[in-house]
Amino acid sequence: MEQTAHRAAIESALATLDLDTKVRLLTGQDYWRLPAVPEIGLAALTMSDGPIGVRGVVWSPDNPSVALPSPTALAATWDPEVSRLAGRVLGQECRSRGIHILLAPTVNLHRSPLGGRHFECYSEDPLLTAEIGIGYVTGLQEQGVGAQVKHFVANDSETDRFTVDVRVSQRALRELYLVPFERIVAAGVWSVMAAYNGVNGSTMTEHDELVNGLLKGEWGFDGAVVSDWTAARTTVATATGGLDVAMPAFAAPWGDKLLAAVRAGDVSEEQIDDKVRRILLLAGRVGAWSQVPPAVPASSFAGGLDVDAAAREIATRSFVLARNENGALPLDAGAVRKVAVLGALADDARILGGGSARVLPRHIVSPLAGLTAALPDAEVVYAVGADPRPELAAATGLEWTPITTTLRDAAGDALYESTIDAADVRWMGDLPESVDPATAATVEISATFTPSVTGTHLLAANGFGGLVLRVGGETVFEDQVYAPGDDPVTTAFLTPVEHRVPVEAVAGKPVDVVLTHRIYPGRHGFVTLTLGHGRPVADAGTLLDEAAQVAAEADVAVVVVGTTEEVESEGFDRTTLGLPGRQDELVARVAAANPRTVVVVNAGSPVLMPWVDDVAAVLLTWFPGQEAGAALADVLLGLAEPGGRLPTTWPRATADLPVLSTTPTDGTLTYAEDVLIGYRGWTAGPTAGLERRDREPLFPFGHGLGYTTWAYESLTVENGAAVVTVRNTGARAGREVVQVYVGATTGDGPVRPARWLAGFASVTAAPGDAVTVRIPLPERAFQVWDDGGWRTVAGTYRVEASASVNDPKITATVDV
Repeated sequence: MEQTAHRAAIESALATLDLDTKVRLLTGQDYWRLPAVPEIGLAALTMSDGPIGVRGVVWSPDNPSVALPSPTALAATWDPEVSRLAGRVLGQECRSRGIHILLAPTVNLHRSPLGGRHFECYSEDPLLTAEIGIGYVTGLQEQGVGAQVKHFVANDSETDRFTVDVRVSQRALRELYLVPFERIVAAGVWSVMAAYNGVNGSTMTEHDELVNGLLKGEWGFDGAVVSDWTAARTTVATATGGLDVAMPAFAAPWGDKLLAAVRAGDVSEEQIDDKVRRILLLAGRVGAWSQVPPAVPASSFAGGLDVDAAAREIATRSFVLARNENGALPLDAGAVRKVAVLGALADDARILGGGSARVLPRHIVSPLAGLTAALPDAEVVYAVGADPRPELAAATGLEWTPITTTLRDAAGDALYESTIDAADVRWMGDLPESVDPATAATVEISATFTPSVTGTHLLAANGFGGLVLRVGGETVFEDQVYAPGDDPVTTAFLTPVEHRVPVEAVAGKPVDVVLTHRIYPGRHGFVTLTLGHGRPVADAGTLLDEAAQVAAEADVAVVVVGTTEEVESEGFDRTTLGLPGRQDELVARVAAANPRTVVVVNAGSPVLMPWVDDVAAVLLTWFPGQEAGAALADVLLGLAEPGGRLPTTWPRATADLPVLSTTPTDGTLTYAEDVLIGYRGWTAGPTAGLERRDREPLFPFGHGLGYTTWAYESLTVENGAAVVTVRNTGARAGREVVQVYVGATTGDGPVRPARWLAGFASVTAAPGDAVTVRIPLPERAFQVWDDGGWRTVAGTYRVEASASVNDPKITATVDV
């Protein structure tokens, strides 16, 4: 209906455009925008990263973004409506910034836990990924903002991500990796991003079979296919392979080259017209084309959403209570007199991973701040204990006031000035609108530093370009960091290099500090500059001793451990699942000192926990966004239910994992495990061609505890659905995620795991109340991809209503 209404306007406009204009429309005019065509009423289509916050075209310190919990946190809610709320919040943010298309969600699967970007994806399971992704896309597009689902397809790790060729069976593609894209396309997403990698011999920006044949043909996708940034590297192959838009402007292989290819007959004008139609349809949908009404009228937008409240709610719903011995949680705020809060990440919350998903939030509530505010009648004592951060945190706080960033011209005159909360400045794409890029010569961060303690402080210069650090007017560091020809995305933004300088300082004695960055010509849109600060600290052993002593004297010890941006980031994969630094030792020391030790794991994806059996409780908080500490206090004190369930399997040991590899061999990464990733691999038998996994995972897929208990009272299979009744048997209201798995009762047919997720639903109930839910069992749950099509495998199947993949509560059977 929508496309029919737009068709006449599209054809009319297309007839007025010459070939030069049509080709120009297919490539970015800059880093984030497609060109405007005023003669047909077409505005510049504007795009922005990212999945947890809207950075906009100006990554500016005085233009902060909301920072929602990470996508793994969204998946841990097991609730598409929570994901829809995230989409609505980000849609509101997009509209306030003039953004038409948000480059999200990321629906690649957690094939191996070592994937460095898994915090930006959802799950190891395609169905859960699809449902959470649909919720996100729905909420975003309800606000009139186009989602751009990514990265199509098999972009499941970061090592050699620009060039790797993924070899994967058609069955695994269809049953796993394509499922979230297929479902989200069917739900009406407006654009798709083609990935950097190749699949079975063809790079995705040139993949005629998967883009033209499957996405646009079989699935009937009518939106635009956009390249990942710089992923389009050829002219003819990308144009004929189904790509519609090549981004960004620099290094794009289209423009004049594509125009020449059309005139030479290598690319047909009909192919160009199809791309333009898709762009015009997309522009109409998001309200960037005056000749047609937008897909969603402005009158139906949700306005005035409280972004802080939403960020807090999403975080609490995502937290997974993985262990809770003897009811250690929730804490009784009235009975707790002294709380030890330990770990560097308790004071410096890790709220997001590294790379293009990064935003500068309005504020960050740390775990220490959140607990201190929530326990006004208790003594909250903090100790660092162990610091996993390989780099110094950006200077901030009362010692640094004010902190100012300034853009200057070659003569040193100020072009732009802003006061910032932390000494961290980034632009990616555009400088502030008031600044002519041609006149910008330097960016500086300046502040008055008044130390709170006397001793050797560490300052750090971190940026892309020529850097000069001055303290009290004296130059203490000067160097050219990276060369003018280096790619800023793969260097400064993804793998920054820190330069530390020791500085002697006296408590209470102010000193001026200025860090200057010389902008390379032609790189005005890529500015990254951080002034780091580290106070004098004791040696590592003394820090651990102090933490153990503080813990021993407290009623309860809360230890916050986790990963950092140098561990989980776009651009590289992890080499280990171990926690960085001496955090494991910190937990062990604290647990030995205080039996009421609660460990908060602040990480985007699985980590190892060698101490898990020795602590009272483990709460997984993911990268929880700007309201991290407030949400943590809500859950620890029982003001909110820890509503999350695991979207991935967490192992006891790396060697237990069925799939680990992320490193290509001779440019190729083979998915040898076929369909047996994640819990599918854990539950696979010897016939699967994998060694039998005799050890159980530490925490299975779907696991999560609450503050009440549940009884599964009945399960029937009726008219293609599992009907499940559960009752709250505890003393307080709570939430349960009812998970339905199916599995074949015989080993006949193709290799399959013992069980696989077929559907789920979340329920809430007061004490003593029962709730009945109907969870559809789609035909696809009983099918395999075989010989070019979907085939239903006949037989008798178990249908299990479960609290996790390893915890079936009640079972029925169904004949198919």
